[in-house]
Amino acid sequence: MIAFVLALFALFLTLVNALTMRVVKISGAREVCESVALLVPMRNEGSNALASIESALSQELCPRMVVRALNDASTDNTEELLKSLSSPTFGFINGQELPEGWKGKVFACHQLSELVDAEYLVFLDADVRLQPTAVAAAITEMKRFRWDFISPYPREIALTFTERLIQPLLQWSWMASVPLRIAEKFPNRSMTIANGQFFIVKRDAYLAIGGHSSIKNEILDDLELARALVAAKFRGGVADGSSVASCRMYSNATDLINGYTKSLWRAFGGIAGTILTSALFLLTGVIPFLLALNGSLLGWYTYFVLVFSRIITALKTKGVASSALLHPLASLFLLYLIALSWQRKKSGKLTWRERSVAP
Repeated sequence: MIAFVLALFALFLTLVNALTMRVVKISGAREVCESVALLVPMRNEGSNALASIESALSQELCPRMVVRALNDASTDNTEELLKSLSSPTFGFINGQELPEGWKGKVFACHQLSELVDAEYLVFLDADVRLQPTAVAAAITEMKRFRWDFISPYPREIALTFTERLIQPLLQWSWMASVPLRIAEKFPNRSMTIANGQFFIVKRDAYLAIGGHSSIKNEILDDLELARALVAAKFRGGVADGSSVASCRMYSNATDLINGYTKSLWRAFGGIAGTILTSALFLLTGVIPFLLALNGSLLGWYTYFVLVFSRIITALKTKGVASSALLHPLASLFLLYLIALSWQRKKSGKLTWRERSVAP
């Protein structure tokens, strides 16, 4: 019964968020007269470098825009590819050696921010692809909402079975657990949502909190940057950006597992939060389905309520709706990734892109 009630609550929140969450639309884009800098950190991004920068350079309605990339000690051909690009608004640097006490991506973003003095800083992951008016549309919404930062959540592309199993949980996890408009009206740390794949912040607000140097050792840099902004009374939040941006985070199971395990130990605030989250996924995602297979009608009701919630999220964010049927298996896989993340943390084996990310 508890699992069914929790599933109904998740469905209710998903419906409310789907109907009320902020949306960045192509049709809403207006010319941005202020200066804008698109900042792209890259480490071993040979498969993404050209397409990423070309996507950034294609931005329209931003006449005072520059694009800057940073090659973060790549061991592949990222630097050569960046050298091959030629545009008066593009430039790149090779990053400095990583100082002690800093995480790699955080330090890369910090260096990029120091290259420019634009009024809007747009941090982009190299695997993000933007529609031509994506940045203008997002900044237009920032102005309309009177926000200091915005995190337009891209459409998450999932092609392989492993991607389709776990990636859709990304957006569903916050769509089904955080009342976004309430979090917007009464901002606090626990309800702050952000995605560093596509993150825009006013320079004044960014500098006021100390920029990325204020979160230099954080593995979840996007969440912690947003939380720092919220704590300093700056306004902003997440928005549905699936119509203006897309991202394929991982192209194979190994990268996906490494990508999730590097940060899941930190994602829920500590051991207590991890245990609570794991218990909720087990209680709502796994046990009801096992009971359903043994003839429990309540188990089937719980399963289909959660599937319906997942489908709503997928339709809203242009995700893979069919993956909702695999929710029990996805929950089990997530539990495995959480356990693996803690095991690797304990053994000091957390790595990403050939670099240790151990705390």
